[in-house]
Amino acid sequence: MCIFSLPVDSVLGTNIFARSSNGNRQYLVYSMTISAREDLAMVLPLPVPPNSPERAVRFISLESYPNFFTDMDQGFVKCRSQSFGPAMENLVVHDVGSFQASFVPTIPDFARLDKRFRLPANTWDQLPIYQDYGFAVFKLKRGANTIHPMAFEFPRRNPDLLYFPTVHIHDGQVHPEAHFDHELYYQADAEIDEHVRMDRSTEPAGHFMDTAKAEGIIEPTKFCYKERLYGPLPNQDTWIGNLRKLRRRAP
Repeated sequence: MCIFSLPVDSVLGTNIFARSSNGNRQYLVYSMTISAREDLAMVLPLPVPPNSPERAVRFISLESYPNFFTDMDQGFVKCRSQSFGPAMENLVVHDVGSFQASFVPTIPDFARLDKRFRLPANTWDQLPIYQDYGFAVFKLKRGANTIHPMAFEFPRRNPDLLYFPTVHIHDGQVHPEAHFDHELYYQADAEIDEHVRMDRSTEPAGHFMDTAKAEGIIEPTKFCYKERLYGPLPNQDTWIGNLRKLRRRAP
């Protein structure tokens, strides 16, 4: 995924990690390399319960752990491959490491952000599935940057599914197909049976991740799993369900 408020020159090497947390919530960690000519925002749609409050999302700083995904990938070195009107109060802005973030509870609440960090109103008309979503908005600086992992915890409407925001909007338009260069990592609630397993880390995460710097996002005793999305694919979000089979459409 990448939904940007302004055009970007390039986005490469997207990594996303997901894990269930307590109380029907989910952790999400996101990292990428981006080149842009103006300050802009990256928007991540979130399938939160409708009418979630502004503080429903807890942002987590991983500034001290820039190698989060480098370390995670080391767990797979020997792994075999099986293949987002009137004057309103501004939204709360969170300082999260080297960038700022806000949770936008509804699409109309985008009017409470600086104009640079909004999408054209008709963008959301092209994405009806997001009409009752909330949105995590990260404010990024212009130039070429590798963004340290952006992490947060959010309430989810379906506790049986892990959600990966993978829809692309790089130019204000929603194209039916997009080029993907994504590594999706996750930890499952229970270990995955051999016959449905994709790539699994060679050891539990505590052997290759710095779990202290990971701020509770990683469960050290569990294995990690990995899915790769690469090349031209339908421009959709990604879900992993109870059987840990990848889904490219919303449930």
